[in-house]
Amino acid sequence: MRELNFNVGHVAVVDFSESNSQSVAEYFSRNQKHLEASMPKRPSEFYTQAFWQEQLSRYQLSRAAGNELRFALVDSGKVVGIISYDQIVKGPFRACYLGYSIDREYQGKGLMREALSQTISYVLDELNMNRVMANYEPSNQRSAKLLKSLGFEREGYARKYLKLNGMWRDHILTSLISD
Repeated sequence: MRELNFNVGHVAVVDFSESNSQSVAEYFSRNQKHLEASMPKRPSEFYTQAFWQEQLSRYQLSRAAGNELRFALVDSGKVVGIISYDQIVKGPFRACYLGYSIDREYQGKGLMREALSQTISYVLDELNMNRVMANYEPSNQRSAKLLKSLGFEREGYARKYLKLNGMWRDHILTSLISD
C-alpha cells in the first residue's frame, strides 16, 4: 500500500503516526469547547501528552492490522485537524466509518474538504473499500454540506445514535459508494 502524505495549501496531511503526541493533546485542549458538542464526554487525561502518546502507539498496531487509518492536518508543526477511517471491514462488506474534526480557526477555508477528497480516494483505491460511511447530527449543517459536496448520500435517520457530551443524539446516516 502506498503512503499518503500531501499538502493542502500550506497545511500538510500526514499519517497520524507522524504527528506529535504533544501537538495532538494541544489540538484537543485548544478546541475542547469547539468540539464538545460533537464528542463523547472525555476524562481530563484525554487532554494530556501521555494519553496521546499511548494512543499513537495503539494506532500504529491497529493500522498495521488494517483496522484503521488516521491522518493529521499539520500547520507548522501544529495539529489543526484529524481524519479517521475506522472500523474497517474487509471481505464482502468492504466498508469503514469516516470521522473528522478541524481547529475552530481553520474552519471554512476548504482545507477539510480537500483533505477528505484526497484521503477518501486513497481509502477507496488503496484499501479497495466499497462504502465509506459518515454520520452527523441534524443540526450540524457544516458537516451536512461538506459530506454532500463530497458525494455522500443520505441513507437514514438514527434516533439516539450516539451519546455525545453526555446526551443521546440523533444522527443522519450517509455513505459514499465506490463507483
